[in-house]
Amino acid sequence: MVSSQARDRLLVAAVEHALERGIVDLSLREIASAIGTSHRMLIYHFGSREGLLVAVVREVERRERESIGAAPLSVADSRHRWDHLADPAMHGQERLFFEIYVHALLGRPGTEGFLEEAVQGWIGPMSKLMATAGLDEAAAGAIARLGLAVTRGLLLDLLATGDTTGTTRAFELFTQILEQMLE
Repeated sequence: MVSSQARDRLLVAAVEHALERGIVDLSLREIASAIGTSHRMLIYHFGSREGLLVAVVREVERRERESIGAAPLSVADSRHRWDHLADPAMHGQERLFFEIYVHALLGRPGTEGFLEEAVQGWIGPMSKLMATAGLDEAAAGAIARLGLAVTRGLLLDLLATGDTTGTTRAFELFTQILEQMLE
């Protein structure tokens, strides 16, 4: 989709609504009403409800990656990130992410390129951060992939079970193992 100021404004409004109140269970008409537009405008700019949801997830993921920046990695930083992700206020956003992920796995229209972006979009920046922490490129890439898989797996576990204590303990154990590897 070609970017336009109107599309960008609608995307910002949809993202903010998704982050504040959720949009997973809303129809396209309900989303449009909530952000002060018509469903026809959303279809014009995003193609479909799924196209809008993919755009929202991509934007949220972009913001999350941007928030990490180029700061050095530490166990405390990782734990802070986990606490942010495990916060119940994030569950709607995470359910939406996994819903779109599954749609992309099934090859649904509007999800083209999503899987590569959802994986490589994180592995690339995280590998660079780990390389600056002293790991060689091959190890940095493998650990970045492992970290992404562990984090997403534990988030899926958390959404399925609601076991914040158990998933947080598992994440802490992973960061301890990672810290030992980096010594």
